[in-house]
Amino acid sequence: MRAKDIRDKADGESITMLTAYDAPTAKVVDEAGIDIILVGDSLGNTQLGYDSTLPVTVDEMASHTAAVARATENALVLADMPFLSYGADRGEAIENCGRMLKEANADGVKLESGPHTVELTERLVALGIPVQAHLGLTPQHENETGLFRQGTDMEGAEEILELAEAHEAAGAFSLVLEHVPTNLAAAVSKRLSIPTIGIGAGPDCDGQVLVVDEVIGRSTDTAPFSRSWGDVRGEMERAVAGYKEDVESGEFPAEEHTHHESGVEDVY
Repeated sequence: MRAKDIRDKADGESITMLTAYDAPTAKVVDEAGIDIILVGDSLGNTQLGYDSTLPVTVDEMASHTAAVARATENALVLADMPFLSYGADRGEAIENCGRMLKEANADGVKLESGPHTVELTERLVALGIPVQAHLGLTPQHENETGLFRQGTDMEGAEEILELAEAHEAAGAFSLVLEHVPTNLAAAVSKRLSIPTIGIGAGPDCDGQVLVVDEVIGRSTDTAPFSRSWGDVRGEMERAVAGYKEDVESGEFPAEEHTHHESGVEDVY
């Protein structure tokens, strides 16, 4: 799967996108036929024990992206560029984004977008780095905007629409719309020729994305716009409790889990 394949899906078959942060999870997601695997900076919250996405480093993103890419055969792999890895210095931003393709084998990058990323998107695309834009709720700006629904008034809605069009013109191959009103997402989707991918943005986008931990039921909390289709956390809790019980009772390891070698009896 390439960025062009995703772009061609606009107004066609629904696009599926999930996060993954490690090779085993990526393999499951890829074999299920998911179109895009996002190595999200949400790994800060879901995998690394941070309270937000802000502490995630470029090195951490590169390491997790490489792990996901090694296990993926068909899906488009996107690296989510972390806080302050772009936007301050253009040369450094290009180098950081390029590293995800050169070293981590990603197929493209995702940028939490704003007025500051329009020219950067154009430059990255010109250099051969596919870019997925991201508007609406942008967690890297939580200290400024908070983690609240965006585009809820005319001024905010018009700004999102204008930025969406600007990033399309700059060459972005798709656009994530997070936690915006469904009617705004529908208007943006209708206006753009590139596909929109919603998260908490209603059913009128060209695709949907969620955090895999919420989908499989490994999270303790699920966003109000998300849903769990499994109970992985429950299965983990039962398995760990079973292991503890069997070790403490002496039932594990049993005879079938051990190996006796007569040739080393003299060491006793």
